[in-house]
Amino acid sequence: MSGELKVLTYNVAGLPQIISSAKTPRASSIRSIGQRINHFDIVNVQEDFNYNEFLYADNSHPYRTEAMGTIPFSDGLSTLSKYPIVAIERVAWKDCSGADCLTPKGFSYTRMELSKGVFLDVYNIHATAQDNKDAIVARKQNLLQFAAYVKQHSDGEAVLIMGDFNAHYTFSEDNIRDFKKETGMIDGWVEVRNRGEIPEVVSGFKARLALDIDEACESIDKIYFRGSSKLSMIPKGYRVEKELFQTKEGAALSDHCAISMALRWEIIEKQEESSTREVSLLNAAREQTYADAKL
Repeated sequence: MSGELKVLTYNVAGLPQIISSAKTPRASSIRSIGQRINHFDIVNVQEDFNYNEFLYADNSHPYRTEAMGTIPFSDGLSTLSKYPIVAIERVAWKDCSGADCLTPKGFSYTRMELSKGVFLDVYNIHATAQDNKDAIVARKQNLLQFAAYVKQHSDGEAVLIMGDFNAHYTFSEDNIRDFKKETGMIDGWVEVRNRGEIPEVVSGFKARLALDIDEACESIDKIYFRGSSKLSMIPKGYRVEKELFQTKEGAALSDHCAISMALRWEIIEKQEESSTREVSLLNAAREQTYADAKL
């Protein structure tokens, strides 16, 4: 048994119009986003604060998490799926900084049933923003808290994590490397666009603007995945979805780029062969994606 997944993560800049850093009108832009994400199987949205009714208005995903309300009650995290959501939990950060303390920002957990008896644990995350001293400390604690939860609740399970980590491998103060190692996750961009190589720390690192990223560079909006002894997860592609989420005039619908991946899942019949088989499939997928990128 096997299948294909098209997944997407998108920070939709859903703060009230008067304080949003996005350039296009929020209500109409978020309504358009809701339409354009319809052909993705699983979508994680961040900053879905004040315009959830517009995001869902023309959206056709049969399974969607219920919004918590507007600021200051909402964590801004919404998950939309073509697969049944059989469990959900929201968790607020224990540590925060500045404006991030005004909402119950954190992460959400959902368990989805891809097929009868085939489950995938899906996480949506929005970590503390900014790079001042207090924010850096809070973000480090965010990822420690998140890693502990994933280890406890998804031990031995296949996992998909998508969201705004506000963190870079290239920034020496971020502990995103430790998070990846601690949870055994595979970074989609690293795996299929950077040939499996985690970027080195850069002295004096300055992050690009979120709208300036492309497939050749690391983004704070990340997609992680891992298989299990029962279910393999193989990446088939990674894309920064700029054109899909622009107006006719070429203006971005948010202040972030949407990130998508294609993944193939497959039930593993002989579990003793699962590790070797998955490594082989990952290597083959990486080389094919790299070859395609050169065309």
